[in-house]
Amino acid sequence: MEPVRPVFYVSDGTGITAETIGHSLLTQFSGLRFSTDRLPFVDSADKAREAARRIRAAGEAAGIRPVVVNSCVDAEMNTLLAESGALMLDVFEPFIAPLERELGQTRTAHIGRAHGIVDFDSYHRRINAMNYALAHDDGVRLDYSEADLILVAVSRAGKTPTCVYLALHHGVRAANYPLTPEDLEGERLPAILRQHRNKLFGLTIDPVRLHQIRQERRPNSSYAQLDTCRREVAQAEAMLRREGVEMLSTTHASIEEISSRVMEHLGINREMF
Repeated sequence: MEPVRPVFYVSDGTGITAETIGHSLLTQFSGLRFSTDRLPFVDSADKAREAARRIRAAGEAAGIRPVVVNSCVDAEMNTLLAESGALMLDVFEPFIAPLERELGQTRTAHIGRAHGIVDFDSYHRRINAMNYALAHDDGVRLDYSEADLILVAVSRAGKTPTCVYLALHHGVRAANYPLTPEDLEGERLPAILRQHRNKLFGLTIDPVRLHQIRQERRPNSSYAQLDTCRREVAQAEAMLRREGVEMLSTTHASIEEISSRVMEHLGINREMF
């Protein structure tokens, strides 16, 4: 059996950049097994040495060379990390030299700068969008006049995590509306949604996957039965098609992909924070 290769996402900040890029890279290699670990805030020589020790020990235990996806900007830190013997993948290195040549300026490496708040306006926009998403989750509040978009789907199809991602990463005011059995029997979009048709986007999901998710939430309930899931998904898809609402399956799509497709369809152009 193929050994499990240790992979570490190491950063002088949160590690989200390294993890996002590293995950995208690993998904290109099927049939291999990886164990991943994130080591954030490696921002001193002592922390770098301890990280190198952990990485080296993981490699010895696994009997295979570890991989480090690294977003630390300090050269000394990177040298210490390399003492782990791992394959070092610096997420910034391929881009710095071409940028320096093009811009005519040498970079000034500041620990943590790549992960800090760009400006307070964008920070507050994200916080406000997050508050909006929580206040308008699952039809709790139905005033959608300030919404940038409204996700429509049956319960547990992925509306809430997508709205949270859109708020935190793009500052988008995303609300979501759960299609209830009563809504589905009516065969038309609820009146509250029809008046905001230009903001709507539908999510759907494979009924078997929906059954699995609902079973975890309410085991052996009528809500979680496979027949219920099949009926609700079929009714929701028929309604959304009839009403001309764009739709995307969340079964095999990442939150990042779902969010990008939703924004692209609705013409929402927001930078990623």
